[in-house]
Amino acid sequence: MTSYKIIDHEYDVVVLGAGGSGLRAAVGLSEAGLKTACISKVFPTRSHTSAAQGGISAALGNMGEDDWRWHMYDTVKGSDWLGDQDCIEYLCKEAPRAVLELEKYGVPFSRTEDGKIYQRPFGGMTKNYGNEPVQRTCAAADRTGHAILHTLYGQALKHNTEFFIEYFALDLLMKDGQCKGLIAWNLNDGTIHRFRSHITIIATGGYGKVYYSATSAHTCTGDGNAMVLRAGLPLQDMEFVQFHPTGIYGHGTLISEGVRGEGGYLLNSKGERFMERYAPKAKDLASRDVVSRSIAIEINEGRGVGKEKDHVHLHLNHLDPNVIEERLPGIAESSRLFANVDVTKEPIPVVPTVHYNMGGIPTNYKAEVLTLNGSEKTVPGLMAIGEAACVSVHGANRLGSNSLIDLVVFGRAAAKRAAELIKPGMPHEEIPKSETDKCLERFNKLRHADGSNNTSELRLNMQKTMQSKCAVFRTEKTLKEGVAEIRKPFEGMDNISVKDKSLIFNTDLVETLEFDNLIRQAITTMDSAYHRKESRGAHAREDFPKRNDEKFMQHTLSWCDGLNTKIDYRPVHKSTLSTDVQYFPPQERVY
Repeated sequence: MTSYKIIDHEYDVVVLGAGGSGLRAAVGLSEAGLKTACISKVFPTRSHTSAAQGGISAALGNMGEDDWRWHMYDTVKGSDWLGDQDCIEYLCKEAPRAVLELEKYGVPFSRTEDGKIYQRPFGGMTKNYGNEPVQRTCAAADRTGHAILHTLYGQALKHNTEFFIEYFALDLLMKDGQCKGLIAWNLNDGTIHRFRSHITIIATGGYGKVYYSATSAHTCTGDGNAMVLRAGLPLQDMEFVQFHPTGIYGHGTLISEGVRGEGGYLLNSKGERFMERYAPKAKDLASRDVVSRSIAIEINEGRGVGKEKDHVHLHLNHLDPNVIEERLPGIAESSRLFANVDVTKEPIPVVPTVHYNMGGIPTNYKAEVLTLNGSEKTVPGLMAIGEAACVSVHGANRLGSNSLIDLVVFGRAAAKRAAELIKPGMPHEEIPKSETDKCLERFNKLRHADGSNNTSELRLNMQKTMQSKCAVFRTEKTLKEGVAEIRKPFEGMDNISVKDKSLIFNTDLVETLEFDNLIRQAITTMDSAYHRKESRGAHAREDFPKRNDEKFMQHTLSWCDGLNTKIDYRPVHKSTLSTDVQYFPPQERVY
C-alpha cells in the first residue's frame, strides 16, 4: 500500500457535516466550552439546508390558536404510525423554544403586521387533532433554509468552532465497538487527517442521488450512512423515500409546498382540481405521500398534461402578484429559470420527484446511535442528527416543514447530551493502527483502480434502476427485479476506472468514493422495500395496498457488507416521555 503522511488532531467532539443540524450542534458544543471541529466537504453555506424553502414548523400560535400536542398528533399521523412517539413528543415540545432561539441568533423571519414571526399553512398541519388546517410553519419568505444556514454559520464562527472545509470523510475509527473519531482527506492539499474525538456526530444529510430524478444536490450522497454500514452497524427504515409532489418537470428543481400553503393548487389535463377527489378535506395540502400518489394516479390514468401526458400543472397565477413577490420570490425565479414560466400568468409544470430520506442511522431522542443487536444499547462515542439520522420522528412519511425543526431540535439535543457525557480536555485513547490501515487500503484501492468501467456509467445504472424499480408505486415483480439489478453496479466496482491519480481536488476520485457510498444505500433501500409487504406512508405496494399494523408496525433494520444485506426489525416506540400526552393509536389516514 502507498504510504500516506497522516496529520493527527484531537478534539472533544467532531461534527461531520456543516448543514443545519451540524452547525446547530457545533454552536451548542462551542457554547458549552467543548473543543469542537466541524468537517465539511463543501463550504458550509453551500450545504443542502440552503435549498429548504417553505419553512420550519413550531406551535408558536402567532396566527391563531395552536398546541404542541396538535403538532405531535399531526406528526404521528403523517408518519403513518411508524414514528417513535417519545421522539416525536420531544421534537414538538421543544420546537417553539428552538425557533425562538433561531430568532435570537438572528434568523430574518418574515413578520406579521404586529412584528411576530409569520407562519403559513402546510400539508398535514392541523388544529384540534385533525379538525382544520393551522398556520404553523414559520417562514423567511421562501428561503427559510438559506436564512437559517447563514445565521448558524455566523454563530459557529462567533463561538470559535474550528472548521475543516473541503475535507472528504473516508471512514469512522472504531475500537471495541466504540467510535474514536474518523479519517478525512483534505481536497485542497491532498493530505490525510486523523481526527480523534470522544464523540463523533454524523450530520451528512440524505442520499437522494441514488435516484435519477431528485431535488437533491449532486453532493447528497449520504456519506455518513455508508460509513456506519462499513463499521458493521445497521441503517433503519431505508425503504421510506419521500417523493415531493412538485418538482419542476424535466429538471427536478423543488417547488416548495409553501406555494400550496399560500393558495396554489394542482390541475390535470381536464382542468380539474383533482386533489378534491383524493383528500376532500385537506385537498392540495394533504401530506406529501398522498399528493404524490394522487399525481401518479392522474398521470397513469391518462389525465396528465403536455405531449407525453406525464406531468400536471401547479397554478399560482390567480394569486396577487404582491403576495408572490413578498412570500414566494425564489419560486418565481426558479420557475422562470428552469421552466421558462412567468408564474403570474402561467402554471408551473410539475411531477413527483425524490426529495427526502426518512431512513438513516437509528438514534434515540438524545441523538445517540443505537446498536440494535437484540437491544437498544447506544454506540459509545457516536451520534447522528438531521437527515442522516432516523430518530424516528418522520416514520414512513415526513410532513413538510418538519425537516428544518428536526435539524435544530436534535442538533441542540446532541450538543446537550455531549456536554453531559464528556468534560473539556479529557485525554484520548490510542486507536488501533489496523483501523487506519483498513480505511486507507480502501481509499488507495479506489484511487489506483485501473479497470474499464466509468463511475458515471455505474452511477447512472444505479439511478435508473432505483427510479424504475423502487418508485412511487412498487410491486413484488419490480422490487424482485430491482434486488437483482441494483447489485450489478456494485459488482461493476471490481473493474472501475479512476483516471486521475492525484490527491489535490481529484473530482474523479471524489465521485468514485461517493458512488461507493451511494450504492450501499441503494442496495439496503431496495432490499428493505422488497421485504416490507404492506403500504405505509411513502412506501406504496400495489400488491399489498393496505397497511398491516399486526406484522409491520416495526422499523426495518438493514446491515450491508456490499452485496449482502441482513434484514431485521425493531418495535416502534409507542410510549411517550411524559404524561402530557397519551399514545396515539393507529387509525385510517383520512385527509
